[in-house]
Amino acid sequence: MRIHGFNKTTLLDYPRHLASTIFIGSCNMKCPFCHNSSLVLHPETVPTIAVEDVLSHLNKRKNILEGVCITGGEPTIFPDELIQLIKSIKLIGLKVKLDTNGSNPTLLKDLVENNLIDYIAMDIKNSRENYGLSIGIKNYNTNKVNQSVEYLLSSPLEYEFRTTIVKEHHSSKDILSIGQWIKGANSYYLQSYKDTGDTISPGLHSHSKDTLEAFTDLLAPFVNKVELRGID
Repeated sequence: MRIHGFNKTTLLDYPRHLASTIFIGSCNMKCPFCHNSSLVLHPETVPTIAVEDVLSHLNKRKNILEGVCITGGEPTIFPDELIQLIKSIKLIGLKVKLDTNGSNPTLLKDLVENNLIDYIAMDIKNSRENYGLSIGIKNYNTNKVNQSVEYLLSSPLEYEFRTTIVKEHHSSKDILSIGQWIKGANSYYLQSYKDTGDTISPGLHSHSKDTLEAFTDLLAPFVNKVELRGID
């Protein structure tokens, strides 16, 4: 596991917390709309940051920072190193938020049950019927992702589900299917797709604001809170 990015201060990545964000390279999905394609496809080309340097900075700022967000890539494909990193952060006295695609439910359960994690943000890429389309893997078996969904729905841990909405990938039918899938969720965020210039498949588009707002109306009967993110 290698750290390829370190945002020292953010008010956006960890809800209600002043945090730092650590970016881990490599991923087991190839989402066409991914805005960190270099981390996913060619992590070896992205400069690395020593874990010791990151921990040193966090220790110096521990009286100012409240938490750390670990994102990717997909951090859970490196379970042993991830656990060690989280333990080191917790020893400093900071909370930990993990961004994940939910493909490693066993690790998520271990992290929660060992009190190593404080918040999980899990991506729901699409309806189960069209999941392969949105992760770049044909005929993808969503069983493990579903196990993560079911675990979080029954967990006391603070969590959120979120979906990056892409015009070519997400229809009203998909949104309804997702709502039924995550029924009872505490928080669900629809994120408007934006082409950063570093996407895996250029040429994709966002839905209009009106369409996104209509999607939130469709989801309202299923989740306790549904909101939009990344809307200009």
